[in-house]
Amino acid sequence: METQELHRGRLIDHVQLVVRDLSAAQKFYTAIADVLNIPIGGSGDGFFWIDELVVSATDSEAALGELTGRQHLAFQAQDRAMVDAVYRAALANGGRDNGAPGLRPYHPNYYAAFMLDPDGNNIEAVYHGEARRSAPSVHITFDAE
Repeated sequence: METQELHRGRLIDHVQLVVRDLSAAQKFYTAIADVLNIPIGGSGDGFFWIDELVVSATDSEAALGELTGRQHLAFQAQDRAMVDAVYRAALANGGRDNGAPGLRPYHPNYYAAFMLDPDGNNIEAVYHGEARRSAPSVHITFDAE
């Protein structure tokens, strides 16, 4: 197998999902974030965020009253057990099955599970197999002007 290199943190600054029921979405995504060991970044009137993901209610100022429509988001897991745990947490917190955990044909060792969130977005937890990371995450600190 040839070595693959992946870069993370260069293309996407953030993704916003606009949902019908913010409390149902927060329950679902908080459960997933807990399993992934990612803290909730914060919340405000009509929204919350987790790293690059912002989830807003339709009546929030940022949403302008429109749902985002069906999206596919894939979250990185540290191992296969974490994929399994994300799947269980998602189903226990308002998600629906869209593909039980298992190997996928996308490339060798691609292990994933698929869930539908309360709004029907296709949410994936994926583990690509053993790999070396140059850093656990990109850490950005903004300077005050």
